[in-house]
Amino acid sequence: MNSGKVFVIVGAAGSGKTTVAKYLHDRYKMVRVITHTTRAPRPNERDGVDYHFETPASMNRLHLLESVEYDHHLYGSSLESLITGWQTGHDDVIVLDTKGAITYHQKLGDRAVIIFLTVSHVASLAHRMVKRGDELQAVQSRLKSPEYHRDLHLSNALKEIANVVVNDSWSQTTTQVDRIIRQISSEND
Repeated sequence: MNSGKVFVIVGAAGSGKTTVAKYLHDRYKMVRVITHTTRAPRPNERDGVDYHFETPASMNRLHLLESVEYDHHLYGSSLESLITGWQTGHDDVIVLDTKGAITYHQKLGDRAVIIFLTVSHVASLAHRMVKRGDELQAVQSRLKSPEYHRDLHLSNALKEIANVVVNDSWSQTTTQVDRIIRQISSEND
């Protein structure tokens, strides 16, 4: 599948964004978009694999689609990274927050396919975070954050755009995601 699309995975913490992005990479050979940051690499992080590590000057030369400053460092995703993926002959996949997904839709239109992950029981999200190894204090902090509450629900700006997937059962989730991929593929034929 090469339609020059980017599949944007959004949802609250614990909703399964990284797992769905990995599924799209493994099953459909989608290219994971490597984002940029001005912070220094952590031990075992590699440039071009974990992030593109930038200077403030090199970051300013990029065509950033969305960016955020966190802890005095800039993070963002660029049109250059999307094009790198598309040049391999595959679509791209990226995990963003809902704010980033709105920006992607505004800048890329139908090339951005938004998949919003949710669950039937919100309490299960905290359980998933603990199960994956997040420290209890970090989970409690995240559950109180405005970003968590923003990403729990589909924003009005995404209601007519996003493909909603209820991620309660992995087999049902992959069935729903596969259906979205088939629909996008048939629209491009």
